Amino acid sequence: MDTNFKQRWKWQWQYKPFRQWLIAGFALLLPILCFLPIFFNLIEQRQGYSINDWLLKQFQPQNTSVVIFIVIWATALLVLIRSIQQPSILLVFLWGYILLSFLRMISITLIPLNPPATLLELKDPLSNAFYGSKFITKDLFFSGHTSTMFLICLCLQKKMDKIWSLLSTIIVGVLVLVQHVHYTIDVLAAPPFTFLVFLAAQKLTAKPLKSLP
Repeated sequence: MDTNFKQRWKWQWQYKPFRQWLIAGFALLLPILCFLPIFFNLIEQRQGYSINDWLLKQFQPQNTSVVIFIVIWATALLVLIRSIQQPSILLVFLWGYILLSFLRMISITLIPLNPPATLLELKDPLSNAFYGSKFITKDLFFSGHTSTMFLICLCLQKKMDKIWSLLSTIIVGVLVLVQHVHYTIDVLAAPPFTFLVFLAAQKLTAKPLKSLP
């Protein structure tokens, strides 16, 4: 780990705009995380539309929960380490995740979908903590797993980090389809929506970061 990270954090914490945006981000993230289980339980109770997905019809679903779990949390650990080393990564990812959460809640609300009939339950004890006590199946458009992985990829700065996180995005996107957790359109739509969110997060945090090394 970078031995200068303590000095970098000390220097950046003394920069008032950075400190304010970081505190505000975590203050906003907490109620979002508390509200998500309520939101997902509400959308689970409504009726939506089913998609005639050609790709999913080409193969039987397979349970890939373990691999998805390993890939997601290995990538999450990577971005955590890089955020400790470089606080600017943390700030952009924090606000990117906030914007991504809002955008997904809007899109899920506006596009009610029923899950694929052949869906297999995705078992991730860590991720499921944000969904409440039961498995949620209607948080479909667009894929939260794929979009979060791609957001990490966009926020990371080192070449090898980006290669790993991009590979993780592809793996997770493919495997949620293999398990029939999402429709094809849910996964394909995740990267472009996430890229727009990333651009917005960069613009939003430009002032708090522009004077930092």
